[in-house]
Amino acid sequence: MISLILIVFCTVLFPGIIVRTKSIASGRKGPGVWQPMKDIVRLFRKGAVYSNTSSVIFRVAPLVYFASLLMAMMLLPFGKHPGILSFEGDFIFFAYVMTAGKFLMVIGALDTGSSFEGMGASREALYSMLIEPAFFVLMAAFAMFTGHTTFYDIFQTLYLDSYLAIFAVILAVYILFQIAMIENSRMPYDDPKTHLELTMVHEVMVLDNSGFDLGLIQLASALKFAVFGSLMANLFIMPWMPWYLAVLIFLAVQFSFAVSVGIVESFRARHRLRINNQAILTITPIAVLVFFSILLIITKQF
Repeated sequence: MISLILIVFCTVLFPGIIVRTKSIASGRKGPGVWQPMKDIVRLFRKGAVYSNTSSVIFRVAPLVYFASLLMAMMLLPFGKHPGILSFEGDFIFFAYVMTAGKFLMVIGALDTGSSFEGMGASREALYSMLIEPAFFVLMAAFAMFTGHTTFYDIFQTLYLDSYLAIFAVILAVYILFQIAMIENSRMPYDDPKTHLELTMVHEVMVLDNSGFDLGLIQLASALKFAVFGSLMANLFIMPWMPWYLAVLIFLAVQFSFAVSVGIVESFRARHRLRINNQAILTITPIAVLVFFSILLIITKQF
């Protein structure tokens, strides 16, 4: 339950911190921290407009997408406290429950009959497919290191007692950061502010969504950032830490994550579309490097 509360709190602040960081980096005053959430609340007050060519799939896709993030959030532990749901192999369920939400968004975009939305949906589905091996190699490495297959047990028994372990965790944070940027269609893999349909990925996929549905999609994106930030934070929360120190570390990691996203989007140029696939594929070898680092640690122990 503590994890749930902290993730919701970070979800509310995360988009605003990104916007403020980008404003400061560009020398502008910019909107306040709460402005993105105010925009989402404003969308919740509006009605949705549906195309005559769309079916019920398009209408339920945003709800399923948001619900899949809520389900994934319930799997995440916090320090000594397991997630609301915790079972053997829950990290596999975590990956595929989010994939189910993404799948509904993809077929919802195809359901509109728009060639532009179909183009964006195919790109987003491809990027998610390319990044999937990196996540599973990373989690398999930590499962091998700790001998457990649940998020809670993995984080509880993960000790940074050697330089190789610290090196592996630093690489893991980098991988999770890149996965979060790809899954949220942010720089340098996509530009959330672009309006050129030929180069858009996520934004062109949700062109027909409006009102309450669009608000759910934007809130789900903020929630997904906080979910991946929670995974990063759990790498640094040790079992012996008191709850208040664990909370401080959790919030510090989430804040650093949001600021890092803002800095990357301020100073990185977007990849050309044909380079995106190569850039995403290079993340998997980094995950393999984590796997071999942990294999080396296990070999030294025996």
